[in-house]
Amino acid sequence: MKTRQDWEKIEEKTLACYAVKSKNHLGRKYPEQEHPLRTAFQRDRDRIIHSTAFRRLEYKTQVFIYHEGDYYRNRLTHTIEVQQIARSIARNLGLNEDLVEAISLAHDIGHTPFGHKGEQALNEIMNRFGRNFEHNRHGLRVVDILEVRYPQFDGLNLTYEVREGIIKHKTSYDSPEVNEFTEYCSPSIEAQVVNVADEIAYTSHDLDDGLKSGILQDKELSELEIWKTVMKKTRKYENNQIARTTAVRTLINLLVEDVIETSEKTILEDRVESVNHARKIPPVIKFSDSIHHQHEELKRVLFERMYNHYRVIRMAEKAARIIKDLFEAYYKEPRQIPPHACRRIDKEPVEQIICDYLAGMTDRFAQEEHKKLFDPHSQV
Repeated sequence: MKTRQDWEKIEEKTLACYAVKSKNHLGRKYPEQEHPLRTAFQRDRDRIIHSTAFRRLEYKTQVFIYHEGDYYRNRLTHTIEVQQIARSIARNLGLNEDLVEAISLAHDIGHTPFGHKGEQALNEIMNRFGRNFEHNRHGLRVVDILEVRYPQFDGLNLTYEVREGIIKHKTSYDSPEVNEFTEYCSPSIEAQVVNVADEIAYTSHDLDDGLKSGILQDKELSELEIWKTVMKKTRKYENNQIARTTAVRTLINLLVEDVIETSEKTILEDRVESVNHARKIPPVIKFSDSIHHQHEELKRVLFERMYNHYRVIRMAEKAARIIKDLFEAYYKEPRQIPPHACRRIDKEPVEQIICDYLAGMTDRFAQEEHKKLFDPHSQV
């Protein structure tokens, strides 16, 4: 049986000089004894997996609300795909896979029901009170405060590195800032890997769901340079489903291989020799200029043709109305909120309590709750 110290020695021998070693983590908010068998990041990963917020991701929207079909991706399947892509990149670069895995599994843990539209609706509501809502910041709130699992402290008491990976999760949708994490120019290279893996996962798999749903057509992608490269390897398949899945797989491989090759060159050129050095310079995990440009073109088409498709917009607007209706109902009479969601009512304003409750809902629960409160024939 291997002990934690054994695993830490293996990390010292096998990981790159710029990888975060578990024994060198920057601490937890509340001091704890280290686990005898698991490293700090393995422990963080397990705490995230067993959290309530993680389990709820199964019924939270990626693009399509859950009742549109159970063969579309949700936040949980997206999270697993990010983890798989991120670990592939990390392994090739000699990074700490356990840290990458923990950050990947937690990167969307603060997401609202109904995807980014739910987030926008909550942000508009909280702006009325001089506050805002951003899902990465809320994700940090979830793991620091809202999860109730331990008698000694609120939250999951994760390491600094995992918490930093959550709050500094930066994509075209996300760019939060929190004072506790502004000391360094960049997060760990492991956190940078998750950022890029998320971009790869959501573009390739949203593309897959768009084609599967019929919202996107091959002809709308045919002029894209990256799609031309992909299609050269898939035209031989007459079966549409095989052709589509092969195209998506080819796209992911293309993007992942480019990130690994480009990042290796950047790390060598910048002579990155330590974790601290990596934190003091701009991110080193990136696409080549050519692939970055082609990937941005693909994202633009997804935005114009898929995310702005009337079916997606109608779902999103309905979702926003549900969120706003529920907030107004609870704000008018907070006693409608279950007691377990009000445990912080003496510590924080009522609007924050309602916001936390709404953000934690799944799509399905929010729809059922709306029906209970607004349909006079529904049981409450």
